[in-house]
Amino acid sequence: MSDATTTNPEVRPRPGDPEITPELVAEHGLSPEEYERIVKILGRAPTFTELGVFSAMWSEHCGYKNSKRMLRLLPTDAPWVIQGPGENAGVIDVGEGYALAFKIESHNHPSAVEPYQGAATGVGGILRDIFTMGARPVAVLDSLRFGDLDSPRVRYLFDGVVKGIGDYGNCVGIPNIGGETVFDRGYEGNPIVNAMCLGLMKREELITATASGEGNPLMAVGARTGRDGIHGATFASEELSEDSDEASRPQVQVGDPFTEKLLLEASLELIASGAIVGIQDMGAAGITSSASEMAGRGGSGVELEMSAVPVREEGMTPYEILLSESQERMLVVAKRGREDEVRRILEKWELEAEVIGRVTSDGRFRVLEHGVPVADIPALPLTEGCPTYEREGVESKEIRALRETDLSEHLIPRGDLTPTFLLMMGSPNLASKRWVYHQYDSTVRTNTVVRPGGDAGVIRIRGTKRGVAATTDCNGRYVYLEPRTGAMIAVAEAARNVACVGALPSAITNNLNFGNPEKPHIYYQFREAVLGMADACRVFETPVTGGNVSFYNETDGQAIYPTPVIGMVGVLEDVEKVVRHHFRSPGDAIVLLGTNTDEMGGSEYLYVTAGMVAGAPPRVDLLAERALQQALLDMSAAEVLSSAHDCSQGGLACTLAESALGEGERPLGVEVELDDDLPPVALLFAESQGRVVVSCPLEHLDDVLARAQRYGVPARRIGTVGEPEGTFRVTMRDGSVSCPVAQIAEVFFGALPRIMDVPATAEG
Repeated sequence: MSDATTTNPEVRPRPGDPEITPELVAEHGLSPEEYERIVKILGRAPTFTELGVFSAMWSEHCGYKNSKRMLRLLPTDAPWVIQGPGENAGVIDVGEGYALAFKIESHNHPSAVEPYQGAATGVGGILRDIFTMGARPVAVLDSLRFGDLDSPRVRYLFDGVVKGIGDYGNCVGIPNIGGETVFDRGYEGNPIVNAMCLGLMKREELITATASGEGNPLMAVGARTGRDGIHGATFASEELSEDSDEASRPQVQVGDPFTEKLLLEASLELIASGAIVGIQDMGAAGITSSASEMAGRGGSGVELEMSAVPVREEGMTPYEILLSESQERMLVVAKRGREDEVRRILEKWELEAEVIGRVTSDGRFRVLEHGVPVADIPALPLTEGCPTYEREGVESKEIRALRETDLSEHLIPRGDLTPTFLLMMGSPNLASKRWVYHQYDSTVRTNTVVRPGGDAGVIRIRGTKRGVAATTDCNGRYVYLEPRTGAMIAVAEAARNVACVGALPSAITNNLNFGNPEKPHIYYQFREAVLGMADACRVFETPVTGGNVSFYNETDGQAIYPTPVIGMVGVLEDVEKVVRHHFRSPGDAIVLLGTNTDEMGGSEYLYVTAGMVAGAPPRVDLLAERALQQALLDMSAAEVLSSAHDCSQGGLACTLAESALGEGERPLGVEVELDDDLPPVALLFAESQGRVVVSCPLEHLDDVLARAQRYGVPARRIGTVGEPEGTFRVTMRDGSVSCPVAQIAEVFFGALPRIMDVPATAEG
């Protein structure tokens, strides 16, 4: 991009606007060097409005200034990818003329300040990213992380976030089909709230967010613009502090799910009408980002008149209108002469549509107030010209020392390990998340095949036999201890989860949650995680179609664990062959696919029993993982499995227990014998990768073992599914676990409700 200057002498400081000072520039999150670059682009000092526009578009949240160079290393192409990164959402072909739009986004900082609205508007924003592609949202998932639940403030945040997600999604009528919820002191000051959405459409219904056609009108559609969320993008690109709550509350948007539902239907009808050229959500940075990004994609310019924007508060300045992040708003490029048609469609849905500008051919982002220019900027520097940085990355010596911790003393316990096992099953990380997902409607629209609680959610594609599976996964402890390995594990686990239900892993969207990238050890974590993710995606042939980077997840200088969340989607050719995660029939054989090891680093066992996050994370063999996926898909297609469940957090013991308990209506007993030459603690609780527990009728056992052997996957029978309300028994050379399955159910399903019955407060 050229920094060629274009001077427009008509633009003058607006009466009443503050003087541009170094302090004001710094408050807008811009460095002195970045400000000088702005002056060079404009050929003059910016107006206050222009400073706000650059501040938002050159923020990390919008401009990806610290991540764009690394993100280019991710694989993004495949024959089934219809739309890759750069649009509101990625799109893949799922067969029979259908396409799937999907995306994950963060709302971390807003949720830390105002948990209910922060989470609710996160759901609203990701829904709009999907239906602006022409796809009808059909499912949402969420990936949540909080501090330990013994803190009253953490319980307040957790409760508010879950209610916000549930209320918004339930009101709009979109089923929540899965996700993950993690508790760890590493997220004490800065919760992670990532929302993912899937949408279906016919391939020909795809529309992109492009401003093209000189003279075509720009129309503001949906809710009116208010003062909520101003500079939300900049707020999301800076660290928090203890007093952030009150100071940042005005930057948190307020959502209205009922307006969202109307906007969804109106937008899809608009797209189908052929009356519009492009449409984009007014998300981060509001009108500024939607207008400039649409102009950038179309190679055009835009002219906006602020006095024409429908507002809900008197006296709003151009600066406020441009940067407001009020919810449930879209920017539409209509076809000239069809404005009334757009208005009629919006009126039908009880919404507004007003012309606020036009597409131009001069490549400029021009803003007027009653015809007087208040901003005149070359459009491309706002989107393509954001300064990008490749920082120095150096591993933290303290974290390296943690990774090299000798864990041998934690492998000593032998004998009856039932009390330890029950303690583990009551850990908030391993216990049932039914308290969470029972607040969500998971079956609305009646397309849900597999509900939350299993390995991956599944929805059917109506009118076909096909289905789509989706999951979100990441273990931040692994990434913290060894970023590249941890990121590979996140992709591998997501692919295993999708394969367990019988779906072919097809593509990912990612949400990269990290601390301050200007700190060398944080940038090291980010760089290594991206490289690990790229390695895994290439081996699995799961391209990255888009996502989100969320930096500056720190409070008072303390960063979260690096958490690159993977949102994986997969395709089932026949949803009738879907495989469930829980045991189905007494007498079935229990088979372990994969190999047990004594790798305890970063495990839940260490966290629960010793309060430690230490050691090297488990090794991951990407080629072996790919073979395991193929074996699972072969078995599910042949319909020889009764169940399949990924073995991950909590290890083999937890996986067996979850398989036995299901949703708790009819828990089945388990008889398992393990003859591995490993300590009992490792056999029960090590989180070795590349393992899946499957069950099958005895008449299919030889077939299952033969299919595993065909792909080079280690497989052996380790036990038998018992009777309802029977005994859960695991025996080893030097240890055992034995208790009624009903006792495990009481611990497993009761843990979160008991914890959340304790009063929670915002103050903590």
